[in-house]
Amino acid sequence: MRKNNVPGVSLALIRGGKIYWLKSFGVKDGDSPVTKDTIFEAASLSKPVFAYAVLKLADQGKIDIDVPIQDYLDAPYIEGDPRLNKITTRLVLSHRTGFPNWRPKEGLTIHFAPGDHFSYSGEGFVFLAKAVERITGQSLKEFMQQMVFTPLGMTSSSYVWRKDYDALTAIGHDKNGKAQNKWKPNDVNPASSLHTTAADYARFMAALLNGEALKPHTLKQMEARQTAVEENCTANCFEAAPLSTTVFWGLGVGLENTSAGPAFWH
Repeated sequence: MRKNNVPGVSLALIRGGKIYWLKSFGVKDGDSPVTKDTIFEAASLSKPVFAYAVLKLADQGKIDIDVPIQDYLDAPYIEGDPRLNKITTRLVLSHRTGFPNWRPKEGLTIHFAPGDHFSYSGEGFVFLAKAVERITGQSLKEFMQQMVFTPLGMTSSSYVWRKDYDALTAIGHDKNGKAQNKWKPNDVNPASSLHTTAADYARFMAALLNGEALKPHTLKQMEARQTAVEENCTANCFEAAPLSTTVFWGLGVGLENTSAGPAFWH
């Protein structure tokens, strides 16, 4: 924290499928200390939680991860590109849609044949969320509460801003320690708007490690290599490039071969 001028940190460690150590350091805003109840932006860590919920929906037989997402919608997500009908839930969760990370002002386009290779995309998750809402008849907020937060006891987690967060949130700081304006999302974005605590997110991680509420075959697919990641690729990798031999993507999670064995991450 001193080396990188980080004002506050909250850590949860998991062992044997349970949280065994939870500790907070520093401040969240001014002189207010970080505690176990401090709310942080999960940012793209929103994606694995949504992926888990969608795979639970698949286990219920309500969505097929290999059926085109557009089949579940009444209107085309984008006009004039038949490749849209090739994009499935599996391709969204493994970042192979051909979409950019986010749509530019001039409109959303598909940049390569869906399934061809990895290119990180939050936009794909938004597309999938439209189908989830259509299938379930629920708002995404209601869906995530029912499928994940309530069953796992994640009482501090939400994809939209809650009034109690005003007193609990960690204020973002730049590298010079200057406080930034806090983003308070009013709309659910399954790829980026989750706010949570270290303890709550650890409950989710423990559920994955324990295979909780997923069929064994589904969990195995989630943690299996769906695609290799191009070397030096982070987002918007529209041209195929040499593939990594150690970094891959599963369904909603990154996978890596490490010296300690296989790891999943985001």
